[in-house]
Amino acid sequence: QVQLAESGGGLVQTGGSLTLSCAASGRTFSSYAMGWFRQAPGKEREFVAVISRSSVSTYYADFVKGRFTISRDNAKNTVYLRMNSLKPEDTAVYYCAANSGSFSRQIYEYDYWGQGTQVTVSS
Repeated sequence: QVQLAESGGGLVQTGGSLTLSCAASGRTFSSYAMGWFRQAPGKEREFVAVISRSSVSTYYADFVKGRFTISRDNAKNTVYLRMNSLKPEDTAVYYCAANSGSFSRQIYEYDYWGQGTQVTVSS
């Protein structure tokens, strides 16, 4: 069992930056690939980024490439999402999730989810 808690969301102006954190409980954090997803009002939850267990591999949705960076610190049981050049369309609740199986972009392959943190980008 893994419990996840996101933090770091807030209100930022267009072009600004935020860093989201996701703290995981348990001793097996390093055995999970970790992903970030987001859900805007009235829209389905969508994939943002994923990082492999040892940070060797990362993958991003096209709409965040070059702007967002996912990273993790296994010693601190934490995964991060650095978001630069934020746009109003990035406004959403951001969720972190843990995947004990593959390095995946698919929502259904993630076993554990946090409660989410709100990111609002004003124009």
